[in-house]
Formats: sequence, C-alpha cells, structure tokens
Amino acid sequence: LARTRPTAVNLFWAIDRMRRLYDELRGRPLGEIRAELEAAALRLHAEDIAINRAIGQNGASLVPEGRTVLTHCNAGALATAGYGTALGVVRAAVAAGKNIDVFADETRPFLQGARLTVWELEQDGVPATLITDNMAGHFLKSGRIGCVVVGADRIAANGDVANKIGTYSLAVLARENGVPFYVAAPVSTLDLALASGDQIPIEQRAASEVTHVFGRRVAPEGVRVENPAFDVTPGRYVTAIITERGVARPPYGESLKRIVGQPSPVHDESQGAGPTAGSQSA
Repeated sequence: LARTRPTAVNLFWAIDRMRRLYDELRGRPLGEIRAELEAAALRLHAEDIAINRAIGQNGASLVPEGRTVLTHCNAGALATAGYGTALGVVRAAVAAGKNIDVFADETRPFLQGARLTVWELEQDGVPATLITDNMAGHFLKSGRIGCVVVGADRIAANGDVANKIGTYSLAVLARENGVPFYVAAPVSTLDLALASGDQIPIEQRAASEVTHVFGRRVAPEGVRVENPAFDVTPGRYVTAIITERGVARPPYGESLKRIVGQPSPVHDESQGAGPTAGSQSA
C-alpha cells in the first residue's frame, strides 16, 4: 500500500499508526484485533475531518474579501476524509461570510480540478470557474486573483512543498504578479526529517495518462512521454503554510518546528502527530 504513492507522506503516517496499534494487539483474539483496528480507523477518519476544519479556520482570514481564489488539483472533501485542506480554507471563508469565488485549474493530465474540484464547489454553492492550466498566468497578471491556495503531499523542513504537477509553475507566476501563495496542509504532511524538497521522491505515472484523454488517443503512436505526478515548489515562493496548529511563515526552518511543537486542537490517541513528532501564528 505504501509503495502505491511514494510522494505523499500522510499515507505512510497513517499506515505506521495502524501498524503500531496492530503490534500492540498482537496475540489477542482475531475478532478483537479486527474490532480495535476498525475503531482506530474510524477515529482517524473523524480526526482528519476535525483537522481539516481547523485548517480552514486558521486560513479563512487570509482570503481577501470580494476576490477570486485560484486553486490547483483537488484538495477538498474528495481528497481527504472530509471538508478538505485548500477547499477547507475556501469553505471556512465562505462560512465566515466572505463574498468570494474560485478559479480551478483543470489539472492535466488527470483533470482532478475539472472532474472533482469544480463539482465540490458547485455542491456547496460556491461560484466556481474552470480554467485550463496554461491560463493561470493570464489571470494572475490581470489582477483578478486575490490569492492562490493549494494543498500538499509532503513538506520538507525548509518549506519546500511537493504537490500536484503544475504547482511550482503556479507559485512562480503568483510571485511574479504579487499574489499571495498559500499551502494548506495538516501537520502530518510535514516531513522535518528531510532537509529540502530535493529528497522527496516523485511518483512517475503511466504515459497513457498524457497520450489519451478518457480512453481516446490524442498523441501520435510511439511518442516519448514524461509524466511526473508531482513537482516541488521551493519554500521561497510560499507566502505561508496553513496547518491545524497555526500558520507558519518564513523562515520555515524555524516556524515549522514551532508549529510541530504546538498542541493539536484535535485529540489524537496515537503517539506523535506526524512523521516527526490549529491556534497561533508561528
């Protein structure tokens, strides 16, 4: 299971948590082990939703009133146990009464933005506009975008962020046009054992995701294809990292350590709150 997604650290964290529990239960009757593991999984599910809501609350004030939020890929309820990280910030801002709308990148090649993000926003009644990935620079330059909010799959100790491919380009364009670039992610996404994003493994996916769209070939037979699923955004392009324990700002080498040291607003019965074992700003 862990080998299926080498970039996303949260999966390793959850698997390790369940493995530790299994080791503690080893030797008990099988039915009891199953019941305990199921109960732990349900607790983890509930904790994730509560964590996402806390992320949303911590990030809502950063969303400017009356402006457009640009997001990439899907970091909503469909990508989490519920509520979402990046979309959790949007949801919390709307719940706080802010009049905002969202531009969602389609997110080639798998189209998570087109297939998932805009659907979620429409279900919540949040005005959403779908754009292709190569339109982002145009709209960032136009002055219509108030901020960019994305999720993360892993964050290194220096604030480098691994997220869906295309995030790095978006961050550079946001910096060039003076638009704040926020990353919303739980503390379990922080991998402080990694000094920088250069150490984060990048998942490579099938060429058919690029050469085909919904089963229809759109590229010549035999063409060479590169299909990294993620890229790494250097921390210098990240305005702030929004977690359930608070908002971290540069220099991230210091602020992320302080964030990890903050008490969690969500009860966690496991030992440790992430791969390194919100709320106030750090």
